[in-house]
Amino acid sequence: MNGEDQYLAALYQRFPVNLVRGKGTRVWDAAGKEYIDCMGGYGVALVGHCNDRVVAAIKKQADTLITAHMSVYNNMRLKFMEKMSTLTPPGLNKMFFTNSGAESVEGALKFARKYTGKYGIIAMNGAYHGKTFGALSVTYNEKYRKSFMPLLSGVKFVPYSDPNKLEEAIDETTGTVILEPIQGETGIIVPPDDLLPKIREICNKRNLVLVFDEIQSGLGRTGKMWAGQNWNTTPDIMCLAKGIAGGIPMGLIVAKPEIMEATKLGEHSSTFGGSPLACAAGTATLEALTDDKLVENAAKIGTQFKEGLKRLKEKHKIIREVRGLGMMLGVELRFEVKDVLFDGIRNGLLMLYSGRNIIRLLPPLVMDETTISRVVDIMDFVLSSEEKRRNVS
Repeated sequence: MNGEDQYLAALYQRFPVNLVRGKGTRVWDAAGKEYIDCMGGYGVALVGHCNDRVVAAIKKQADTLITAHMSVYNNMRLKFMEKMSTLTPPGLNKMFFTNSGAESVEGALKFARKYTGKYGIIAMNGAYHGKTFGALSVTYNEKYRKSFMPLLSGVKFVPYSDPNKLEEAIDETTGTVILEPIQGETGIIVPPDDLLPKIREICNKRNLVLVFDEIQSGLGRTGKMWAGQNWNTTPDIMCLAKGIAGGIPMGLIVAKPEIMEATKLGEHSSTFGGSPLACAAGTATLEALTDDKLVENAAKIGTQFKEGLKRLKEKHKIIREVRGLGMMLGVELRFEVKDVLFDGIRNGLLMLYSGRNIIRLLPPLVMDETTISRVVDIMDFVLSSEEKRRNVS
C-alpha cells in the first residue's frame, strides 16, 4: 500500500505507479523509470506535461496576481476570453468560468432551464457527464447512479444513435438535450455522420436547448477544434474543462448570449472561477493549440495512430474493434483490459480503460510519429503476452 492510501478516500481505481515528473509526452516515476503517457491525466495533459508556454505563463502570473473574483475586472481574464472568442463556434460568445467538467455541466443545465423555463432533460444511453448531482442525473451508467437515488426528476435517456427515439421522448416539459459528440467514458463511441445534424434539426424544430459536452472531445482532441465540427454541428451551449488550462483546474461554459443572459444577477456564481492564474494558463494553452498547430498535429498523428492500431487488430484476435478520431481512440478487446494496462505500465506505457474491456487512449497532442510508433510496438508486445496467457492463437 502506498502512503497516500492511508489518507486518501478509496474512490479511485489506482494504478501501481508513483509519478513525480513530466515533460511533453513522457512522465517519470520516483525510481526514475520513464513512461509514454497515453493516459494524459484522463485528457488533462492536452498540450503535453509542463508545456513551456503554460509553465512560463503560470510563473509570471503567480508573481503578479493569483486570485481575483469575477466581481472585479481582470486583464488576464479578458485576454483569455478574447482569445477563446476567436475559436468558439459562431454565435457562442458568452462565457462563464468554472473549475471542472462536472461544474460546467451543472451550470449548463441551470442556464438551459432558466432560458426555457422547462425542467425536462433528454440525455443519451451511455452518457457520462460527471458525478455531482446534476451531472450524475444525466450520466447513464447505473453503477454511478444507484447509491444516490433519487436524482433530478424529468431526465429521460434515449439511444445515442437514434434521433427518432429522441423525438418521441420530447414532451411539454422538455427543454434541454445534452450529449457528448463522441462518447468517451462508455468506450469512444463515434456517432453516425447524420446523427448530430439530425439532433440539431430536432432541437431547432422543438425549441430545445442543445448542450454539447466537449469536456473530453474538445480543444483539438479529435483533430478539429471542437468535435462537433466533424459533423458541422453547433450547439447552443458548450461545456469545457480537462486540458483547457494545461493542467491547472479550469472549466468553461460557452453559450449563445440570449441563453446566458436569461440567468440574472446572483442566480449562479463560482468563487474560484476565472482566476488570473487559471486564465494565464488557459491563454497559454490556447496559444499552444493554435500557434504550435497542435490541432493539425492531432489530426495527422491521430491518423497514423489509428492506422497502427488497425494493423494490430489484423494481427491480434484479442482485438474486437478500433474506433475514434484524432487523439481520442479506443481499442475494444474480447477480454477484460486490466492485465493489459498493468503490463503496459511494466513496459513503460500508460493507458486508460473504458468499462471492462476497452483501452482508452488520450495522449497529449504533442505526440510525434516516432513516439506513436513506439506506443504501437509496446501495445503489440503486451497484446501478444495477453494472448499467450489466455492461449489465444
